[in-house]
Amino acid sequence: MHPSDLWDFDDPAGSEQRFRAAADDAQGPARDVLLTQVARALGLQERYDAAHALLDGLDPASSPEVAVRVLLERGRLLRSAGDPDGARTVFEEAVRRAQAVGLDELHVDALHMVALVAAPEEQVAIAEAALALARSNTDPRARDWDASLLNNVGMTHADAEDWPAALAAFEEALAARERIGDDGRTRVARWMVAWALRNLGRNDEAFEMQTALKAELEAIGEEDPYVDEELEILRSGGSTGR
Repeated sequence: MHPSDLWDFDDPAGSEQRFRAAADDAQGPARDVLLTQVARALGLQERYDAAHALLDGLDPASSPEVAVRVLLERGRLLRSAGDPDGARTVFEEAVRRAQAVGLDELHVDALHMVALVAAPEEQVAIAEAALALARSNTDPRARDWDASLLNNVGMTHADAEDWPAALAAFEEALAARERIGDDGRTRVARWMVAWALRNLGRNDEAFEMQTALKAELEAIGEEDPYVDEELEILRSGGSTGR
């Protein structure tokens, strides 16, 4: 079982319980891998002390994967708790260890986390390095990181108000999401494209995309306040800006 099979990031408490149950049925390094995800779930609940204590009890020497995952989750905890510099040091060690033992999926993940805590002027270059690794990989789990990485590149460009570059990255991210096939995340990627279009003054295209998203959500009995907000902005003239 791969850890991603048990994750629901919208429900970290439920994810925690699934990982604990799976860990109870596992042994050795497999158990420790699952417990690193318990620590991640605790972090998402802002239970940082409990998460660090759990990681402290794991043995990084049990396997290279455990060693890298302990570093990744330690770094995520530090970032979430407001220590990006400390997190970067840990993430960079995770990059080195994952690269040394050929754990490509975790290597991409670690690079992605370095980019998130790096200075804005560094973020695109680091994400591009992660993208190159993902795109050249035969492991689907490593390759499929391209969607998240491209979205992050788009956000970096959006933060710099470089909307043409943001749109290009978001369109690539959408293509990646369509390839992967997750309907919910694909809708988010479509929203990002429409958002960039509005900020480029291409309001008719943005309105068409957001209207289509609204119709799809209604058809499955869901709603998204971000879609509704964009439609309201567009109906009122669609001025640029966040």
